[in-house]
Amino acid sequence: MRTFLTILKDNWEWRRQIGRLAIFDLVKKTRGTALSWAWLWIQPLIFIGVFWFALKVGIRADKDMPSPYFLWLMGGLIPWFFMRDMIGGGSDILRRYSYLVTKIKFPLGGIPTIHAFSSLIIHLGLVVVLFAIYFLFGKTFDLYLLQIPLAIILMLAFFTVFSLMTSLLSALSKDFANLVKSFVTPLFWLSGIIFDLSKVDIPWVQTIMLFNPIAFFATVFRKALYYKTWAWEAPWTKDFSPEGLICFGIVFLLTLLGAVFLYRRLSREVPDAL
Repeated sequence: MRTFLTILKDNWEWRRQIGRLAIFDLVKKTRGTALSWAWLWIQPLIFIGVFWFALKVGIRADKDMPSPYFLWLMGGLIPWFFMRDMIGGGSDILRRYSYLVTKIKFPLGGIPTIHAFSSLIIHLGLVVVLFAIYFLFGKTFDLYLLQIPLAIILMLAFFTVFSLMTSLLSALSKDFANLVKSFVTPLFWLSGIIFDLSKVDIPWVQTIMLFNPIAFFATVFRKALYYKTWAWEAPWTKDFSPEGLICFGIVFLLTLLGAVFLYRRLSREVPDAL
């Protein structure tokens, strides 16, 4: 508990520096481009358009799905972009910002938060686009949509903790960082981002997916936008029953305990390794 409180305290005391560095991280990504910050949102939107064309026009994956399929697809892809950045980019964030550790003595627990906030800014812009398309399809505001900001907060918290845990290990081993990045693409294809998990009529696969945070957040977004059910309810599909919340809570707790344990054991070794 003391280590956990130390991490929270460091993040609060260095909040201004974390905010500035998060903005600086985005500026670096767009430096030298004519469209500047617009590229942060153009690229994922192109990605969505390509997938929609390939799945709907190419292989007609929407024939068994209620309309509009495009909204259902965006409900999975938009949270995925944030999660992808946090899994792949967050795993080696301590190496990317090694100068903060070795020269400025920036608290280790605050560095993953820098990456989380920069990714969050991009994500919020995409959510605005998502809501715009939602209303263009003639949908109206309802209470179910309130699940999306709650899901964003929970997603930010979980993947910041996950990033802290993996970045500590990656700071000591580049092989671990490469291993985490190698799982990004398989997780995309296996987590129900572009297909309906309820169509997978294999019980043990359904059980495993209950413990998959990526599948959980994609489903919460779709429940709010598409199925119009609550996170603790089962929609007309079998995606997640109330057990989904319990399973995610277990994964979150284990991830938090792992991050705190590794921080306590490795925080003194990481500066030397970097």
